[in-house]
Formats: sequence, structure tokens, C-alpha cells
Amino acid sequence: MSRLVKKSPSICTDQPLDNADIRNKLKLLEQLLRSCYGPKARLKHLHNNIGGHVVTTSASSLLLPALSSSQPLIHLIKTSIHNHISRFSDCGLFAAILCLSLIEHAQQSGLRRNRVIIVNKHLLTACITYLQQEDCDCKVKMDFCSTQSLLTLAHSIISSKPACVLTESERFHMSKLAVQAFLLTVPCSSPGTLHFGRTVTVSVEGQCVLKSAVFPGLMVHMPNDFDFSEIHNPSHPLKVVLFSASLAGDLPELVDRVMEVHPGVDTDSQILELLLDVCKQVVKDDVKLFVCQKVIHPVVQHYLRSHGVIVVERLGITLMEPLTTLTGAQPVAMLQSAVTFTSYGQVSDLSIKQFGDKKLLHLQPVGESAISTMVLCHRNETMMSELKVVWQTAEHVLRLALREPSALHGGGCTETHLAAYIRHKSMNEKAELASALRCSQTEFLRGVDVFCRSLESVAKSLEHDGGNSYMDLTYAHHWINPADSTQDCLQSTLGFCGCGLLNSSTSNKWNHLQKEHAEFAPASMCRNNPVQPRVLDSFTAKLNALQVAVETANLALDVRFIIHDVN
Repeated sequence: MSRLVKKSPSICTDQPLDNADIRNKLKLLEQLLRSCYGPKARLKHLHNNIGGHVVTTSASSLLLPALSSSQPLIHLIKTSIHNHISRFSDCGLFAAILCLSLIEHAQQSGLRRNRVIIVNKHLLTACITYLQQEDCDCKVKMDFCSTQSLLTLAHSIISSKPACVLTESERFHMSKLAVQAFLLTVPCSSPGTLHFGRTVTVSVEGQCVLKSAVFPGLMVHMPNDFDFSEIHNPSHPLKVVLFSASLAGDLPELVDRVMEVHPGVDTDSQILELLLDVCKQVVKDDVKLFVCQKVIHPVVQHYLRSHGVIVVERLGITLMEPLTTLTGAQPVAMLQSAVTFTSYGQVSDLSIKQFGDKKLLHLQPVGESAISTMVLCHRNETMMSELKVVWQTAEHVLRLALREPSALHGGGCTETHLAAYIRHKSMNEKAELASALRCSQTEFLRGVDVFCRSLESVAKSLEHDGGNSYMDLTYAHHWINPADSTQDCLQSTLGFCGCGLLNSSTSNKWNHLQKEHAEFAPASMCRNNPVQPRVLDSFTAKLNALQVAVETANLALDVRFIIHDVN
């Protein structure tokens, strides 16, 4: 008989943001994420209490899921940011830091939270409206007639993750490959509805990064005992058959219903006979490439290879879709009937590529196909894991640029420019806006200060070596002064701004970021300026991250009670 335990009452926390323990946890999370932001970020080691795999990263897509907390408010923020990352891949740290900074500055301001929420909503709309304007001064049009802007965008993403441990030549090489792979997935002359292709990633550890390469077509792993003599240069397309059913000879894998087996019948022999009948048919139909998602019986493999058929087993479900797209084959799922002629596909050529100790079978399509393979090489597993995440992010961001062919100034310049623009616009329209939002002008301007300081705080998070962050009082771009420099010679030590568009000069005036300064309207850039930014951020990803950060912060500020069931 089990012992009955009385149910414990739920714990109710009133005004959770006034709770010192919750505030400390939010502050700790903010400090942790700030230290992971930008190309000079500090790396984090993630591991489980009970052991297991250790991850070294500064990427939000790996960091946030690994951070566990029993605090519902932190879980809410994590889930919101993670949802953004799953859709846009990039700007996860930007969204998280801005969200936590908005919460922190709202608490420090002394404003009522409902007033902060109202002002935040209005300023978010103002930011989005400004960023979507054609004449927005922190936006750059992507020119698809040239690869320069695409290379800059890819390079900015790849350079932002120091755990990849890449040299400058390796970063440039990976940026070129990202653009090349992106262009290979864009269909050129397909009639009717266009469908974007896909880049399959193959990881090869222990090799130099510069050996990484992109190949049109699909590459699949081959066993070490593969016979090179099986590969030849065909003068015509090769026929392909693809099985999604297991060919290992297991009865449950072949049928999905009850079967009656008579005593004394050798089912293994009958199943093998059935498999060999299928093999005889595909050999008769002149099939040259036999691929199975699962395992193939050794006798079946021997029979096929003895008849000049190339056999690939254990393909895996991940490669089924790209292989189907590349070859036009229809996966065979049942063996109760003969393989139909329409199930066969084709490849134009087969070859072997070797990277280190890995042999890859290179399948090339008949005609145009938007399937390509990226062979990623790196020196060890830790660096490879981070490089793979960054590579996938770069690929996704380049695709997002097709939806909205624009990018934003990187290096914190968009944040500081937006903050200066919002301050100027709000100061000029404070009477009308305060009246429309039903708050006093003092409350409105204090709410504006909360929002702008939070934006500037994100830009300031890019510095991790004790340097000082500045904003010029002309264009409102972000500048970093090294820790060993003095303020007396700023024009000689600042160099270029965060995005690399502006060079420091004696005519510039600077102000410490987040310090009070006279309100000003950021000057417009010359549209015909031949100099292009060196650091770019994804427009689509950052715009959504801005919305997610403000809306999540407002939601957290609006929480009145947390009811936690502890049973």
C-alpha cells in the first residue's frame, strides 16, 4: 500500500521583479550573455552535472538551451529568444541582451511599469518605421549584381564567433564558400514556380579549414573498403534506385501486418530470396547505383557488386530528401511488389573525393539541380561544432537577404544611431506624444531614456577588454577606444567606427556612451559614398530580434504574480 502525502500548496510570488533573488538571477544571466557578444567575446564551457559531452561556445543557439533555471520568468525570456533563433538563426544575443537591459533600466528609472510598457511600444513602432524607410541612414541596400555585400554579411557573421578559432585568411575563405553555396541553391532557369535548393553539410575533422570546399551535387559517405574500380566515367546518365525500407532481411522491417508462418518453413531463406529477386530485377533494368536509407543484407550487397552495381547503405533519413530531389527517384518503401520503372532516378556522373581518411561519393545531377554539398574541415571536434553552427547561420542569413535585400550597419552603429534618432524625434514631439500616450512629458522622456540607454547598452557590450565606448555627435556611430589609450588623442586611436564606414578625424566630437549629451539629429550619409561598411547585420533577423526583445521585456514587466506548483 502506497503512502499518501498531502499535496503542498503552490508558491505565489507577488511582483516578481521586486524579488531580490529573481533580480540577481536576471542580472547574472545578462552578464553571462553580454560576455558572449561580438567577435571578442569570452567563451563558455557547458557540461552536465553527471558528465558527458563538453561544449565550448559563445553562440546563443547552443548557450540558451543549455542554461537551465527553475525560475519561470527566466524560462519565459529564454523560450522567447530561442523561438526567434529557431526562425532567424541570427541576432539571438542582441535580442536577449536588449530584453534584459530594458527590464533592468526600467527598474532603475523609478517609473511605473505600465508607463514604461506604453512608451516601449510606441518607440518600438517608431524604430521599425524608421528602419523600413528607404532613406534610413543605418541601412544598406544589398546589391545582388555584385558579391561584395554578400561577402561582407557572411564575413561579419563568421567573424563574430571566436570559438571557431579562424585566422583572417580562413574567415575570408569560409565567407567565400558561404556565398558560393548560397548562389548554388538559387535556381537560375527553372520554369514555373521556383524552389530553393539545399546545401548538405559534411564534417571532416583533423583537416585544415582552407581545405573546406563547396561542390554542386550531393556527397555521401562510403565505407573504407569501397572498391575504387567500381567508379567509371559514364557516357550516359546512370540509373538510380532508392529504398527507404530496410533490406537487412528482418521480417518486421518488410511487413507491417500479421503473417502466418507454417512449421518447418525457413523464413530467413524466403526473405533473402525475396530480396535477391528485387536485386535481379534492378540488375536487369540496368541500375548502376543502389542506395538504401537503412541496412542492406551482406549477401544482397555481394550479389549487386558482383554485377557491377555501386551499393550505398545507411544513408540516413536526413539525406533522403536531397537525394530524391537530385536524382528524381521515388523511395521504395515496400517489397511486396516489383519496383516500378517510375521509381528510378538518374545521376550524370559519379566520382570519389577524399578528405583525410573520409571517402565521399560525389553524385552529380542530370541537368540543373539546386542541391550542393559543403565539406567543412577543421582541426578538432570543438572548433568544428562551432564552425558548423556559424556556417548554418551564415547560410540562413544570406537566404533572408533575398526576402528583404537590405542589411544594417554592424559593430553597434545601428544601436547608437537608433538611440540618437529616437532621442531627437521624441524631444521634438514630446508634448504631442506624451498627450497621445496619456502620460506626463517627464514620464515620457524618462521612458525614452530607458529605451535609448538599453540600445546603447547593447553596443557597449561589444567591448570586453576594458576599453571605452563612444558615440560621435555627428552621425551617431559607435566607436571603441582601447584600454591603454587616453581621451586626449581620440582621433588617432579610434580608427574606424564599429561598422567600418567612418574614419576618425579631428573635426569629430565624441561622447562616452550612455553619458548625458546635448540632443542632436544624426546627420545623413552621402548616398554616393564609395566606401562600404566592413561589418553588416542581417536586416530581417535584427528587425525581428528588436521586436522580440521589446515585447518580451514588456511581458516580463507586466507580470504581477508567479504561481509555482512545487509538487
